[in-house]
This record gives sequence, C-alpha cells and structure tokens, in this order.
Amino acid sequence: MAESLSAERAAYLKSRARRKTWVLLMQIVLLASVILLWELAARRRWIDPFITSSPSRIFRTLTNLHASGDLFRHLGVSCVETVAGFALGTLAGTAIAVLLWWFPTLSRVLQPYLVVLNSLPKTALGPIFIVWIGAGPAAIIAMTLAISLIVTILEVYNGFLAVDPGKINLMKTLGAGRGQTLFKLVMPANAATFLSAVKVNVGLSWVGVIMGEFLVSRAGLGYLIVYGSQVFKMDLVMATVVLLLIAATAMYQGVAMLEKAIKKHVGGIA
Repeated sequence: MAESLSAERAAYLKSRARRKTWVLLMQIVLLASVILLWELAARRRWIDPFITSSPSRIFRTLTNLHASGDLFRHLGVSCVETVAGFALGTLAGTAIAVLLWWFPTLSRVLQPYLVVLNSLPKTALGPIFIVWIGAGPAAIIAMTLAISLIVTILEVYNGFLAVDPGKINLMKTLGAGRGQTLFKLVMPANAATFLSAVKVNVGLSWVGVIMGEFLVSRAGLGYLIVYGSQVFKMDLVMATVVLLLIAATAMYQGVAMLEKAIKKHVGGIA
C-alpha cells in the first residue's frame, strides 16, 4: 500500500513539474513573440519607430547608457530610493498597525483619518514635500513613504482584527498577556497578510519613487523618462521603462523568494 501511494505521489509530482515547465515555456514563447512582432512592425513601418521605438533600438540605447556609465548610476539611485521608501513604509506601517491593535480607543479615533488619507491622491503631496524637505532624495523617499504607509497600516491592521476572537479569548483564559497574545497568536496568524502587504509595497514604492523623480530629480529612472520625453528621445524613454520593469520584477521576485523561505521555515517548525 505504501509503495502504491509512493508511486502515485511520484507521478503527481512529475505531472506537476511538467505543467510548470510547460507554463514557463509558454511564457517565454509569448514574450519572444511580442518582441519579434514589435521589431518586425517597426522595420516594416507598420508602426512609427520614432514614437514606439523597437527592441533593437532599445538595446542600442541601453548599450550606449552602459558605455557612458549612466546606466548603473541612474538605476542605482532609483533602487536605493525605492528600497529606503519600501523599508520605511513596511516597518512604520506594521508598527502603527500594532499600536492600533494594542490601543482600540486610538484605533477608533484615527480610523476616519486613515480612510481619508488613503483616498487622498498622494501625488498632490509631492510639491508640499519638496517645499518642506527640499529638492532631493529625501523628498522622493517621503513621497514613497506617503504612498505605501497608509495601505500597509490598513491591510495589516485589518488582518489583526480578522484573527478568531475565540482563540484570543482562549489565550486570555490561559493567562496570556496582551504582548503574548500579539507575538504568539496575532502576528503568526497574519504572516500571509504581512507578506501580501510587502508584495503590494514593492509596486507602490516604485510608483512613489518614479512620481517623485518626475517632480524633482537630477538622476534616476524617472529623471531619464522625463528628460527623454522632453527632448523627444523615445528610445531613451522606452529603454528606461524596460529597465524599470526589470528592476521592479527583480525586487518582486526577491520578496517572493523570501516568502517561500519563510513558509518553508514555518512548515519545518510545524
């Protein structure tokens, strides 16, 4: 019986691996098809390559940026600002969510203000940050923090509230204090919620940085996009967008790998 189950398990794992390989292959084929069709359309003049650029022109632009030393300079500036805003938004948002859970009265007082701030278009705060903080990386990081902070607070706090009240009452019955309930029940139960908030913050952080660099920056991917559009260098704009896609995807995959490691660790403990 055990051998039969083992054989069935092996067959299932083999089938699952084939499906994953097939999906990956189709994703590669789809991407390659889009790139080839884009290049062909530009070369045949089905589209205007001056406006839409083309993969070959984007590649030449990236090569020139690398040769001039500007590629990693601008990419590095945006990455540092994004990581800083991402870390501050995630940590501060989680800390504030903990405070709201710890002090229910404070939560009831601040709840309407959080809803209002969440509905406020954060780009409107950009000029204010520039005046308050100055035209520099600090204003861009503040812009990023403003975009991700409220979302993190609301998502993590709502996850805390979703914990089964019966389990909380059981912890109280067993003599657990509020701190023990938080660290031994509420936070472990919201590991998935926290990781979800982190994933959302990756995209929001890049949005904040690019919007901030649109307003005030002398370097960074947002600066390249604005500069390229102003002088009608669409090859530069499209190449920068490609860089942005690669950087954002790499950061998201890093978070996904962290998620897998945490789940594996939790599973091993369990």
